[in-house]
Amino acid sequence: MTTLSPVAVIGTGTMGRGIVQVFAQAGSRVIALDASRQAAEAARAHALAMIEKLAAKGRLEPDLAADAPNRIVVATDLSDVAGAALVVEAVAEDLEVKRALFRDLEAVVGPDCILATNTSSLSVSEIAAGCARPGRVAGFHFFNPVPLMKVVEVIGGLRSEDAVLDRLDAYARDFGHAPVRAADAPGFLVNHSARGLTTEGLRIVQDRVATPQQVDAILEEAAGFRLGPFALLDLTGLDVSSKVFDLIYDGFYQEPRFRPSPILPIRVAAGLFGRKSGEGFYRYDNGVRQDPTASAVPNGDGGKVWLGALDTPWRDRIAALFPSEARDEGAKPSASSAVIAAPLGRDATAEAAAHGLDPARVVAIDPLFGPAIEGGRLTVMGTPMTRAVMGDRVVAWLAASRPVTVIADSPGFVAQRTLATIVNIACDIAQQGIASPGDIELGTTLGLGYPRGPLRWGDAIGAAHILRILDALHTLTGDPRYRASPWLRRRVTLGLPLDAPAEWR
Repeated sequence: MTTLSPVAVIGTGTMGRGIVQVFAQAGSRVIALDASRQAAEAARAHALAMIEKLAAKGRLEPDLAADAPNRIVVATDLSDVAGAALVVEAVAEDLEVKRALFRDLEAVVGPDCILATNTSSLSVSEIAAGCARPGRVAGFHFFNPVPLMKVVEVIGGLRSEDAVLDRLDAYARDFGHAPVRAADAPGFLVNHSARGLTTEGLRIVQDRVATPQQVDAILEEAAGFRLGPFALLDLTGLDVSSKVFDLIYDGFYQEPRFRPSPILPIRVAAGLFGRKSGEGFYRYDNGVRQDPTASAVPNGDGGKVWLGALDTPWRDRIAALFPSEARDEGAKPSASSAVIAAPLGRDATAEAAAHGLDPARVVAIDPLFGPAIEGGRLTVMGTPMTRAVMGDRVVAWLAASRPVTVIADSPGFVAQRTLATIVNIACDIAQQGIASPGDIELGTTLGLGYPRGPLRWGDAIGAAHILRILDALHTLTGDPRYRASPWLRRRVTLGLPLDAPAEWR
C-alpha cells in the first residue's frame, strides 16, 4: 500500500510516462493526463508494457502487475484529477505555463492535495508564487530514464510546508527511489554538483592541455568515472547541456566556479549536438562511437630515470612503475638521467623551480590517479623545455606495463584538478545549506553515477591534498574558480571528515 493514491501525472512525454510507470508499479492508482489523449494513451501502454516485462523477469509481484491496467487511467480534463492526493506536472519548461496549470489545479483538487513540479531549471518558489496556497507546492525532480535512475530530488520552495516535503519523501521510498532534499537554488543538488566534471574538462581542453578524448581516457581509466565529460556531453546533447551551463552560471550571478566555455556554443552553432546528430566531440557511425587511433608508443633510448626529488609518500608508488634497470639510484641525477617529478596542484614548470631541478630533464607523473590502480592509465607531462629524448624515454618505460597519456604542462594534471573541482563544489553546496552532506553523497552517486560521493572521495584522496591542489591552482592561474570553499578549509584545519556537519550551528 502506497502512502499517496490516487496520483496524477500531467504531461506524458518521455519523463511523464516514466513517472506514470514507477507510480503504478508501486501500487498507486495513476491518472495520466495530457492535452493529447493519444500521448496519454501511449504513456499508459508504455508503462503497462514495461510493468509486464518486470513481472516476467520476476522483478515485480505478479498481483501488482496483473492489476496495473486497472490502476492506470487516461484523462484529458483537469476535473478528472479532482480526487488526487498528489499531482506531478511534467509539462514544458515554461514558468507561465506551469503557473497557469497550478492555478487551474487549485480550483479542482482538494485542500490536502500536493502540487509537485518536475522542473529541472525553474524556481519552485517562483512557480508556487502564483498559487493561493504556495505551502503545498514543492519540487519533485526525476531523472531520465525514471525507472532506472533511482533518485528523486525533493525541493522545498521558500513557502513549502515541511509536512508536504515529508510526504513526498515517504512516497518516493514507496516506489523504490531514494529522496534527496535540496534547497530551491539553480541546478538544485544533482545538476549543481555535475558542474565540476564538465566545466573543468572544458577548461582543460580550452587551455590546450589535452584533447577531449585524452581527458575522457584519463578520467575513466585513472579516476574511475563511467563516462568522461566529453562522452557525457555527447550523450546528454551539447545543445541541452549548453543551456544548463548558462542557466546555472547566470543563476549564481556569474560565479566563476560555474563559468561556461566558448568551446560548447560554437559546436552547438555548427550543429554538432553529440550522438543524436552523429557528431559532437566524437563521431558516430550508426550510433557507434568512432574513437581516434591511439598514438604510437615512442621508442625510448633505454636511459635512466632519477626519482630522488620525489616526496616520500609518492616515491615507492612511482618507483614501482619502473624496472630496476631503469632507475638511477644516485643521490643526485647523472648528467644523462631524466628527472621524475610528482607534483600536487603544481605544473611541471613550478615543480622544477620549487626543487631546483633542470627543466629540460623534468618529466612529471600524476601520483594520485593511475599508479594506485592495477593497470590504471598514467598521466605524464613535461615543462616547455623538457627534451623529447627525456619524455620519450619515460613514456617508453611506463608504457611497457600501463596505458600512458601525455599532456601539456598543466597545474593539477587532468584528474587532480577535476576531482579537486568536484570536491570543492560539493563542499560549497554543503556550506550554503543547499543539501546535507549525506544527500550530496547519495544524489551524486545515484544521479550522476560517480564511483563514490564527492565528500568521501575527497577524504579518500586526502582532504589536505585536495586543498593543496586547489591552492596551487589558484596561485598559479589567479582564477577565482579554484578558491577553496570555507567548508573544505575548516575541516582540513580541524582534521574533520568532509561530510562532518557542524556540532553546534
